[in-house]
Amino acid sequence: MKVLLVYAHPEPMSFNGAMRDTALATLTAAGHSVVISDLYAQGFNPVAGPGDVAVRSNEQVLNLGMEQLHAVKQGTLAKDVQTELDKLLAADMLILQFPMWWFSLPAMLKGWIDRIFVFGAAYDFGRTWNKGVFAGKRAMLAFTASAPAVAFYPDGRNGDMERVLWPLHAGVLALCGYSVMPPFIAHGIPFVGAAAMDADLERYRQHLLEIATMKPLYFHPDSDIEGYRLRADIEPATPGQHRGRRWHLPDVR
Repeated sequence: MKVLLVYAHPEPMSFNGAMRDTALATLTAAGHSVVISDLYAQGFNPVAGPGDVAVRSNEQVLNLGMEQLHAVKQGTLAKDVQTELDKLLAADMLILQFPMWWFSLPAMLKGWIDRIFVFGAAYDFGRTWNKGVFAGKRAMLAFTASAPAVAFYPDGRNGDMERVLWPLHAGVLALCGYSVMPPFIAHGIPFVGAAAMDADLERYRQHLLEIATMKPLYFHPDSDIEGYRLRADIEPATPGQHRGRRWHLPDVR
């Protein structure tokens, strides 16, 4: 497989740096080709805006999605966007690697998604979910979290990790058609100590050796959906859909 590893950590000597090196060595030894986008080292600009396109279709009002679509058709995406987009489109497997900050991605990686998952190229009208641009390709999250795993259990203080990851797993990767692999998570970094971190690197190596054959996460197919909602006869089977009570927003049944 052609693997694109998008790495977002400001410190090369960090545990995330060790994970990056482990991924490169493991995947290369297994016969995969690996391209790394080291966003901090590249000085990647994470701020999406009018500079993402060389020529605007509407100079008065910016609609970034429409400008992306226009630039794809005209071949006028900014050079840095086009470079990363070409890497993304060429890859059979995408790995997003990062430290979890504030229950989410570093701004650097979020900006890469904003700028590189270009409307008209990474997704388009009618080309999402089962019919997505990246259907048949794989994607995976690999990240560190400073809190212990138990804090992200269903009844943990931080809430269920499955639901924390839903915006990325579903809202980015599955929506664009990827088969989403189970994530790799190293918990308690850097507080667990050197021996535990070494064990995590070995666990990551084993995880990477299985990415070509492991079973992807389940998302409801288009056939289960009617009017943007699950059909009444379909039982919810993901972290994102349920028919229980809503607690923080108006209850809708």
